[in-house]
Amino acid sequence: MGAQEKRTNVILMMSDDQGWGDVGYNGHKILKTPHLDAMAGEGLRFNRFYASSPVCSPTRGSCLTGRHPYRYGILYANAGGPTAPSRYLLPKEEITLAEVLAERGWRTGHFGKWHLGDFKGKTRSAPSDHGFDEWFSTARKVATLNPDAASYRHNGKKVEGPLKGDDSKIIMDKALPFIRSAVEQKKPFFAVIWFHTPHLPILAAEKHRKLYPGRKDKEKHYWGALSAMDEQVGRLRKALRELDVARDTMLWFTSDNGPEGKKEGPGAPGTTGGLRGRKRSLFEGGVRVPGLLEWPARITRARQSDATCSTQDYFPTVLAALGIESPAPSRPMDGVNLLPLIAGGDFKRGKALAFQSRGELALIDGRHKLHSKFGNAGKDKLYDLSADPAEKKNLAGENPALAAKLRKTLDEWRKSTRESLEGADYRN
Repeated sequence: MGAQEKRTNVILMMSDDQGWGDVGYNGHKILKTPHLDAMAGEGLRFNRFYASSPVCSPTRGSCLTGRHPYRYGILYANAGGPTAPSRYLLPKEEITLAEVLAERGWRTGHFGKWHLGDFKGKTRSAPSDHGFDEWFSTARKVATLNPDAASYRHNGKKVEGPLKGDDSKIIMDKALPFIRSAVEQKKPFFAVIWFHTPHLPILAAEKHRKLYPGRKDKEKHYWGALSAMDEQVGRLRKALRELDVARDTMLWFTSDNGPEGKKEGPGAPGTTGGLRGRKRSLFEGGVRVPGLLEWPARITRARQSDATCSTQDYFPTVLAALGIESPAPSRPMDGVNLLPLIAGGDFKRGKALAFQSRGELALIDGRHKLHSKFGNAGKDKLYDLSADPAEKKNLAGENPALAAKLRKTLDEWRKSTRESLEGADYRN
């Protein structure tokens, strides 16, 4: 470990299909998430935090690489399945946070949903292939209650079942010993904890369903599973304090995309908090997600930020926090360093945040957002997210110059991602 590298620990927590409104601190009037609310009340709360994609696998890759998924070829969800084309796996040429930190003495562990490749055969692309020395993971989603043990691998070996109880607890039961072991060895650690909750179909244990008396069974299971996951967030926070490492641990939380379902309202499995669109959409409800950071060494009081931030920002931010230079400075990096924002100073993103998913395109630059679809040249939509977060009023006709400017930026970004996808970044 170099003299300039700091022994800060890093934990990336992520839920699965949790909407921006599926937390108490964002105004949900029924759902109980006291521990996430405590994180929001003591750390940095990102009001405009974005998943890099409106679906699962692409976002997960961005968390580890700092790059948009269209650069490395994970274009859709289900990259971690036996039927996935090999080109949809996380390429071995991509540099992950786990690889960078493992090389410098950090213990690295992955726990929960992987979804960036299978664990055997032609579609193998397991956590251990990308820098993780300890892993207890599934290649794809599993049940949120009494999950199938055969779906889990522990360091490549099948897990002997049965696995009983809430899946979030099962995941945390493996993550905490890893963290304790690293602390006992006086090693910094990097832990990725990716829950399966609240991906459908969803089941909650009776004790968590009882938190919502008088509600429909569907609601009891959905909210109960989220409360069960929140309980494990609290368990982790408590353990970090007891181990006396909370102060020097960057503890992040987010979701991989917006909630499942076709519409908001009664009977919907989750909520966007009034944002337009849901999972699979590049409108705000599909990509704006809960975003939190606790880091007592640097964040000494609760704060909120309306800055545009993303899962792509983890990679450059963590490296900057640890004093580690970029291992491949010539490669395009879509994420930015958030340390100035974390420190409470002036922060300008410096580059627009672009999205591409199936037939949709979007670009966010400050308060403005351009939304488009393939084949809709000249029909781009422009929104002012500060005044209109629900994206109801199209301003493209009122401000064609701004729409054209953002479109030019988006087209330049798309050209860059195509070059990356064709392997240009790996030839340097």
